[in-house]
Parts: sequence; structure tokens; C-alpha cells
Amino acid sequence: MDTVMAALVAVPQELRQQPGLHVVMLRDRRRLLLLESGALRQSFPVAIGMPGWETPTGRFKVLQKIDKPVWVHPVSGDRVADQSSANPLGSHWIGFHRDCRGRDAHDGDQWITIKGCTSTGFHGTPHRWTVGRAVSHGCVRLLNENVRTLYGQVKLGTPVTVLP
Repeated sequence: MDTVMAALVAVPQELRQQPGLHVVMLRDRRRLLLLESGALRQSFPVAIGMPGWETPTGRFKVLQKIDKPVWVHPVSGDRVADQSSANPLGSHWIGFHRDCRGRDAHDGDQWITIKGCTSTGFHGTPHRWTVGRAVSHGCVRLLNENVRTLYGQVKLGTPVTVLP
């Protein structure tokens, strides 16, 4: 069975029976599925959060869509607005989760303390080699061409389910 079909089989029946468009992300398979009334519309490989910065699981909705997002460094507050390799968000941002408890964890290079709110979402990446790995600070990275496709299909309010 190929990777995509194995991922679809892993989606609980109740999610495959929901009407309309639904984004389902399988963290353990590092795969995002776009379902339309249970039928597979698209499938993309993804990068997920590293240990200590796991991508949150649960049921969410698309809260925000941004074309050419500006990245703000969580520690320094520096802003990167261009679409160069300096901007880790790539070409598009689709936010689906907001947490205002702050964060305090090591990311493999440094200890990071974030006060205030953080957002989790789907975004592109200038670092193609990271897709398929657990390397992010909780967000879901897609290839830029794939996040562009996803961005064009989802709307604010589209259901998002992240499975463990």
C-alpha cells in the first residue's frame, strides 16, 4: 500500500464521513490530507514540530490566511518581510491554532522562552530538505508549491484536525 493510501486508511471513519472540505494532518505519518466529503482531494508531505515543540493535536479551524507572511523572530522580535531564504515561513501562512500560555523549551540549539501568544499553522519553507522531518517549533511546513495549492483551496473556518 502506498504512503498516501496508508495515510487515508489511518483517518478515523467519523472524519471520512464529514461533509465539505476538511484538512486532516497525521503527525505520525508526516502527511497532510485534504478531504472533500471524505474523498481524497490532495495529499502533501509535511514537517512537524520537534520533540519539546510538538505540533498540537486536536480539532481546529483555519483562523488566518496570509500571502507573503512576515516572520517575527520569537526571541529577538526581528522581522523578516521578504520572501528570501531568510524568511522561514515561505510564501504563505495558514494559521489554525493560537496559544497564549507562552513557551519555555530547548530547540536543539538554544533555550527559548516566549512570553505571550504563539500561533501554529501551515506554511511554506525555503528549506525543502526539512519536509518529512520533525524539525519545526510546532508549525507544519510544506513545500512552497504545496502550501500555495492548500492556500487556494481552504477558507477561513475550514475544519482542521491534527491526529497524533
